[in-house]
Amino acid sequence: MASVTHKVVVVGGGVMGASIAYHLACEGWTDVILLEKGELTGGSTWHAAGQCPNFVGNYTMAKINHYSTLLYPQLEQLTGQPAGWHACGGIRIATTPEEVDWFNHVAGFGKTIGFPIEIIDPKGISELNPWLNLDGIIAGAYTPMDGHVDPASATNAMAQGARNLGVTIRRHTLVKDIKRRSSGEFEVHTADDIYVCEHVINAGGCYAGEISAWVGVSTPITNMEHHYLVTDPLEAFKNATRELPIMRDPATAGYYRQEQRAGLIGIYEHVGSKEAWAQTGGIPDWRSENELFEGDLDRIAPWLEKAMQRMPIFAEAGIKRVINGAIAHSPDGYPLVGPVVGVPNFWQCCGSSSAVAQGPGCGKYLAQLMVHGDSDINMRGLDPRRFGDYADSDYCRAKSFDDYHHMFQTPLPGREDPAGRPNRVTPLYESLAEKGAVYTESFGWERPKYFVEDGREEKLQFRRNNIFDLIGQECQAVRERVGIMDFSSFAKFVVSGPGSMEFLDRLTSNKLAKKAGGIRLTYALSPNGRILGEWTVTKLGDETFYVIAGASAELETLALLEQSLPEGVTVQNVSDDYGVLLLAGPKARHVLRTVTSASLDNAAFPWLTGQEITVAAVKVLALRVTYVGELGWELHVPIADLKTVYDAIWKAGRTHGIRDFGIIAVNSLRMEKAYLGFGTELTNELTLIEAQAEHFFAPTKGDFVGRDATRAKLSTGCKAKIIYGEVDAFDCDVQGGEPLLHGDQVVGVCTSGGYGHHTGKSLAFVFAQPEFIQDLDLLILGVRRKFSVLTEPVWDPTSDRQKADG
Repeated sequence: MASVTHKVVVVGGGVMGASIAYHLACEGWTDVILLEKGELTGGSTWHAAGQCPNFVGNYTMAKINHYSTLLYPQLEQLTGQPAGWHACGGIRIATTPEEVDWFNHVAGFGKTIGFPIEIIDPKGISELNPWLNLDGIIAGAYTPMDGHVDPASATNAMAQGARNLGVTIRRHTLVKDIKRRSSGEFEVHTADDIYVCEHVINAGGCYAGEISAWVGVSTPITNMEHHYLVTDPLEAFKNATRELPIMRDPATAGYYRQEQRAGLIGIYEHVGSKEAWAQTGGIPDWRSENELFEGDLDRIAPWLEKAMQRMPIFAEAGIKRVINGAIAHSPDGYPLVGPVVGVPNFWQCCGSSSAVAQGPGCGKYLAQLMVHGDSDINMRGLDPRRFGDYADSDYCRAKSFDDYHHMFQTPLPGREDPAGRPNRVTPLYESLAEKGAVYTESFGWERPKYFVEDGREEKLQFRRNNIFDLIGQECQAVRERVGIMDFSSFAKFVVSGPGSMEFLDRLTSNKLAKKAGGIRLTYALSPNGRILGEWTVTKLGDETFYVIAGASAELETLALLEQSLPEGVTVQNVSDDYGVLLLAGPKARHVLRTVTSASLDNAAFPWLTGQEITVAAVKVLALRVTYVGELGWELHVPIADLKTVYDAIWKAGRTHGIRDFGIIAVNSLRMEKAYLGFGTELTNELTLIEAQAEHFFAPTKGDFVGRDATRAKLSTGCKAKIIYGEVDAFDCDVQGGEPLLHGDQVVGVCTSGGYGHHTGKSLAFVFAQPEFIQDLDLLILGVRRKFSVLTEPVWDPTSDRQKADG
């Protein structure tokens, strides 16, 4: 058996595999081989409908989709092979005011990203699609750069572009196994050869789970059956002077468009969907290709009937062809693009339910990440490590079915999908639910979002809604009295052993505490100085540190800690071992004193220090730090004792007006304090200098990852920075992604925002060109609102309340 060496092996020759091979070559890596078990596109790509919308409700995915509509029209010029691009535009239909608000929100993405979008009335829709039944329609979102592509042609064009740049592509080459050598290299085994490489990319589409299992990695996808059908030719289309826009219609749970002179109708049924290969217990044969399933018109009939009511001319034609093929769905509907846990240089590029639309962008930004160590967009929402061990097969199936059913429904802010939940819960879960806790999910953890005592149900919308006053009450309790929150979802690690101080120093940007009990906020950076992690590090002893990160960053943090672990230093993930109670507010010390004998004044327990104390006869690690800008403590409690400590604090706090609060109130309070958010302001797109967080950069300490790049950015300056400000809002606040305008010029984009309930101000962070600090507006739900730059937090800019004594 021959042995062949390459830098990268791509497994899978669908649109995702061809894209990553092509884009790696564009970034300069040409020692790449793509192995496909059959013909290119032989998995799920060949039977895709090929739509490419710009209209996407997620800012990162909107960037990825937009890149596809830029690349596909150029592929023939770039590669010499046509991609079958049809630039017909697209219209999404709205039948409710909430959907129109969503249209205006996404239209803001268009201004910052660069794709046109117009909100049109029914008359405008009729001019573009004269065959549409307009009953109940109040508006449409028209995106003229949308189109559709022939999936096989587009994939082969990218493959040809890769070949032109030096990539090798082998068809009819079945991969049978992947092994990892002790050196870290991979052996990719086929029937005839062993391919030795530094990097493996799993672009296996529906077969991605089988590929990653060879190296002990789980791929959280579920393969769903999806129908679309093609009608007989329609007389109305034969004489049309322009191609019909692609129509996307929540009421019919799908899409419909023109396919040459016929109609094409795709259905995402709301109930009764089916997992591909479910009857066989999984994919029956890794070698299978070009597989379709028998059409089930009875299953999709209710939605097909609605589509024909919307487009009555479809009912006049017979059905020429029914396509029922497998498509992969991840639990949250976003693709899996990036590294995995525990196997360095094994990359996922799979899990996309809209791979033709997303493939070019996924390939482009993954190639950047692999070659340069960073990408030009925030990749956290695509990182495969966003799912942990809690995402077992039952969870993935439940979530993927749910994602499929909601494919064309408007994602209203605050919507909670119960499928697969609850999963990771604390001993307080049931008792807080009885007190009115409404939960949201973060990395499998259930954490309180807000509390309802009167039984009301939240009315989901883009504007301030019927729980707005409840959030205000929670915020007022924290600002004026005392509040308590189950914040156990933090990722928590103990780093210990000889050299642990030096190890953490080399990984992070800020100076660590020298004395036991000291707390420092610090950042893990890439070699290019981009922000990879935000950590709170407490020195517990000479060679022991407690590292805290956000819930969603648990596996990313673990990977950063373990990737260059020196001999003698250990990392223990204690995320499930300890619960966390956040006690905050001007009365927090009074309450805590009632349940502990420890001294809590500034002399004995200064701000930004931690120590072990006994609370209600339970030993806890108390950290005097909060994310809400108030006097308070994080109490890290053995998980089995969490309810005991909570109950004691609650009882002690009654005389001080204690109140439970949730994560929405936390966002309101942190906006008033101008605390940057990890994943919003602090992302892999930015350095500490651009994030205006240079006070966490210690250039004079010893060498650490990203130091030189950050120092260079500090000296050369930035074209854009994170800026804090107040919004002249009315009945809605910043969600993220809204454009910042100076006249008609887009000069920035919102990263996050919210209403400051105690100060009565709508607040936002923007990433903007710093020379523009006057005459600024934010476009919120289609309305311009004045944005005023603030030079300090609107609440307690000197942190006197956190430092308070007494």
